[in-house]
Amino acid sequence: MATALLVIDCQMEFTRRTAAGIPRSNPDAEVNIASLIAAFRGKGLAVFHIRHDDPNPKSSFRLGTPGGEVMPCAQDLPDEPVFVKHGSSAFAGTGLAAHLHATDVAHLVIIGAAVNYCVASTVRMASDLGFSVSLVQDAVFGFGLKGPDGARHGPETVLSVTLGTLAEFATIVSTTAVADTLATR
Repeated sequence: MATALLVIDCQMEFTRRTAAGIPRSNPDAEVNIASLIAAFRGKGLAVFHIRHDDPNPKSSFRLGTPGGEVMPCAQDLPDEPVFVKHGSSAFAGTGLAAHLHATDVAHLVIIGAAVNYCVASTVRMASDLGFSVSLVQDAVFGFGLKGPDGARHGPETVLSVTLGTLAEFATIVSTTAVADTLATR
């Protein structure tokens, strides 16, 4: 069973929000993201990159705009596949599943942002498509949100609830656990 790293939506709009002081979970996520990308590359394992290109022309997640640029921690190499999505799941309309099957990838290690949006929908879809999934809890991040009742939920609460929900679809792991597993390969 081949394993690949899936790097979701590590784009500069998230860096801008963080720099603007918007509270965010996992402040060290970029360090962990960079570490895992390096570890996978070091073992010769596949790294796949997902980019969000919002169809809304006013969105800050449009490719070719400053917010759509790739974060420094997640720059792709020329031989690493990049899939562009226009919705939430990395699988919707991208050809990702076919590419993973064609390269015999059966296990995905997922990192990136935002944990309760694109990461969550990708994890669920990956599980539905029969992939084994590991979600790296300290290499994902997100922001708080307002519930339908008007209540504000902080980013750590959103992270915890999202990870708790996604535990039905993935094994929740740490960067250290993934690195330790890779070290024994």
